[in-house]
Amino acid sequence: MLDLIFGDAVVWGSLLGILIMLIMSAYFTYMFIHNSAPEEHK
Repeated sequence: MLDLIFGDAVVWGSLLGILIMLIMSAYFTYMFIHNSAPEEHK
């Protein structure tokens, strides 16, 4: 069962896409909070 799941390129593509979306959203959230800080912290 697991061999079939992990052997499927489509599943890996989906997981990779989700992972990239999570990383990008976390990065932009961090940048937004960082840029919202007072000017002296830049």
